[in-house]
Amino acid sequence: MDRYERILTLHRLLKSAHYPVPLPRLMDELECSRATLYRDVAFLRDALGAPIESAGGDHAAFRYEAAEGERFELPGLWLTSDELAALLALNELIGRSGPGVLAGALAPFKARIEHLLSDQGSGKALPIERIRVIAWGERKLDQQVFRIVAGAVLERKQLRFRYRARTTNADSKRTVSPQRLTHYRDNWYLDVWDHDREALRSFAVDRIAEPQTLDALARDVADNELNDMLASSYGIFAGKPKAWATIRFSQHAARWVADEHWHSQQKGDWLPDGRYELQVPYSNSKELLMDVLKYGPDAEVVAPLSLREEMKIQLQLALGGYQQAPR
Repeated sequence: MDRYERILTLHRLLKSAHYPVPLPRLMDELECSRATLYRDVAFLRDALGAPIESAGGDHAAFRYEAAEGERFELPGLWLTSDELAALLALNELIGRSGPGVLAGALAPFKARIEHLLSDQGSGKALPIERIRVIAWGERKLDQQVFRIVAGAVLERKQLRFRYRARTTNADSKRTVSPQRLTHYRDNWYLDVWDHDREALRSFAVDRIAEPQTLDALARDVADNELNDMLASSYGIFAGKPKAWATIRFSQHAARWVADEHWHSQQKGDWLPDGRYELQVPYSNSKELLMDVLKYGPDAEVVAPLSLREEMKIQLQLALGGYQQAPR
């Protein structure tokens, strides 16, 4: 890890420790040598004013002085990108919640977040409006439906509802044992054991209507089984992987794709000509093809052949729409 990460990690270790932290543990946590650790300790103490106490000898250890350590914080905004994104997203969600039943309960959290996003040295509020968290593709959600669905998940009760699938527009009634709610790409999905189909399924919550919580207890499905069926393939679509997709990206697109996370099991390789080859497991091709299409001519589906042919059909249909003047 770089020096920034080491200083941040060192501060957190000493801040949370009730007893002096031994030198070997600090070296292990910071992944550094003894000499580097002593330089970081000196910088934290002398340059940043941390109230560090040390015990010498063969059993060297460090801690923050009890009273001063409680008050000491690193000057400036010492947050990782993930922490900053999480805080800003939480702040935005609290602001978006409006004057509901949680407004009073959430107010202290909002104040705490704003404090965390201020300059700890001077207490000056930082202009966090200059950092944006933008929702993408968020669909309108009936809050009453969401409350009933979420309640059934947490209370472990069976649920009955009407569902209109987007792919077919078919209307059906389902009786399910809700397993978990999943927030994916700014929308909510309900993972369930479908008693009518005797199988695991995922439903978009915004397409659920007339939900009713039943008295019957929900059937619990083990986490490993849920993950095997609902999280092992690409995207939100359920099912164990049927194949691995191989997609090649141009030199231009490779600059982005090589740094992107598509799937937990993805494989990526640079080709000799500067292109990038990505492999991901998938069950349902729909979402995968949508994500590949956004790269236009900079992406080519190589394998399997069935997926390549499906992409060709999609491109031909898209081109066909441009063969005539817009109506």
